[in-house]
Amino acid sequence: MSLISKHIRTALLTAALLTPVMITGCSAHVGYRVYDPYYSDYHVWSPGETVYYNHWVADNHRANVDFRKLPPEDQHQYWTWRHSQSVPPPHH
Repeated sequence: MSLISKHIRTALLTAALLTPVMITGCSAHVGYRVYDPYYSDYHVWSPGETVYYNHWVADNHRANVDFRKLPPEDQHQYWTWRHSQSVPPPHH
């Protein structure tokens, strides 16, 4: 076996083993994207967005359910409120 093919096999094996770790590691930090149809933009739902959402839930006396399960009119109210925020909410 040539030295080049040995290095190629090693590189492919390394890539195959590291790819799931890299994908999982990135998704844990990034979150998921949520489309805001009222402002025609996307938001990354990450721990930072969760802070805003929890603040909105508390201020509006709502049950804390997953944002994706809210009715469209409640999602609209959240995005309207969210776009009005210029400073981070206080931590509760």
